[in-house]
Amino acid sequence: MNYRHAFHAGNHADVLKHLTLARLIALLSRKEAPFAYLDSHAGVGLYDLAGDQASRTGEWEEGIGRLWGQPDLPALMVDYLGVLQALNPDGELRHYPGSPELARQLTRPQDRLHLNEKHPEDGQALKENMAGDRRVAVHLGEGWHLPRALLPTAEKRALMLIDPPFEKADELERCVNALKEAIGRMRQTVVAIWYPIKDQRQLKRFYQGLEASGAPKLLRVELMVHPADNALGLNGSGLAIANPPWGIEEELRQLLPWLSEKLAQSQGSWRLDWLIAEK
Repeated sequence: MNYRHAFHAGNHADVLKHLTLARLIALLSRKEAPFAYLDSHAGVGLYDLAGDQASRTGEWEEGIGRLWGQPDLPALMVDYLGVLQALNPDGELRHYPGSPELARQLTRPQDRLHLNEKHPEDGQALKENMAGDRRVAVHLGEGWHLPRALLPTAEKRALMLIDPPFEKADELERCVNALKEAIGRMRQTVVAIWYPIKDQRQLKRFYQGLEASGAPKLLRVELMVHPADNALGLNGSGLAIANPPWGIEEELRQLLPWLSEKLAQSQGSWRLDWLIAEK
């Protein structure tokens, strides 16, 4: 449990993850009926980009730092940027929302949030950051237990983000198992799994596991800032989205080319395809 997301807050992977999450919430919100948001590895929810951890790496400068204050940003970014602007009202980019804060601000009064963070200090910080919002429940357990602990929800719809630290070799496999369990307990759950693009052999096994998961449909979304087979480190990231709401594929086809151009470091590219097509 050494991983602390503050070192990486606002980097290119966060931009992809959080922009996609904002669009998923927007599309689910088209229907009046409530939905539950579940976050398995939530972090603290809010990050100080001028703080010790974020400033040590400066990763945000190659992520949200490239987009902040730019003219003519895509209209599909309005919800995501609206949260950022609310957190930075003076126009100086200092505070960055993690997925819990983004979801808290973008969901509606009738929606409910379950946020889980196992790290003791981060879990306490998450509780403090979410204090005062009665729709939010903070859990301090094992993130991998979230599907069996909370699904099915009282709400007929659910969106679950699975975003582990990937400190251990088996975490891609555990993501697939969590997806299977979520779909098995509440088949209509929208499950979004974030993953790093590093080791191509591990990813191949991950894709095969996703294809065999039994999800009704599953969309693969990837954004690279380096060539995918680069040996240097984090070349990009992806989201595997089970039961994606109608409209997200078309929206991402508009956003991904723009993002790959703006966030490329050595070579930008993107991929959007169906690992499981709807029958």
